[in-house]
Amino acid sequence: MLTEWNRGVADTFIACVDRLKGFLESIVTVFPEAQVQLCFAHQVRASLNYVSWKQPKALAADLQPAYRASTVEEVGQGLEEFPAKWDGAYPSISQTRRRNWNHLTPFFACPADIGKVIYTTNMVAPLNMSLRKVIKTRGSFPDADAAMKPLYLALEHIVRKWSKSFIFNAPPPS
Repeated sequence: MLTEWNRGVADTFIACVDRLKGFLESIVTVFPEAQVQLCFAHQVRASLNYVSWKQPKALAADLQPAYRASTVEEVGQGLEEFPAKWDGAYPSISQTRRRNWNHLTPFFACPADIGKVIYTTNMVAPLNMSLRKVIKTRGSFPDADAAMKPLYLALEHIVRKWSKSFIFNAPPPS
C-alpha cells in the first residue's frame, strides 16, 4: 500500500481542493493539521446549479462580494445578507456555504499575494491539463524516468509562457 511517505510527502500545511467526493475528508484524515481551502470558483458554480436559467447572473453578482472580500469579516457580512434575498427560492445555497465556511476562508490567514493563488484551483487546472496532454499523446512509457523527461520539458515550456505573462516579473529565459 502506498502512503504519503512513499511518495515523498511528509507534511501538508494547506491543500486547495474542489468538491470531489471524499477528497476533503481524505486530506483531513491523512494530514489532520492541514488547512483545507475549498475552491471559491467551484463553490459558486455549484451554487449556480440550483438556480433557474433566468437568474444565474443576479445570483452570481450577489455571491461575488464573498470572493472579492479582503477580510473574513466582509465575507461573513455577505454570508448574512445573501439569505435575506435568496433563501426563499434557494435555501440550499446558504446551507452549503455555512456548512463549508471553515474550508472557504483559510486563505484569509495568508498574505494577499498567496491568498490570490490558493482561493481557487483554477490556476492549477490548466497546468494539469497541459501535463495530461503530454502524457496522453505519448502512449506508454517503459519506466518512470521515461515519463519524467517529457513532463520536465512541458513544465519548462509552461514556465516560459508564464514568465511572459503577468504571473512572473522575471524576463523569459533566452
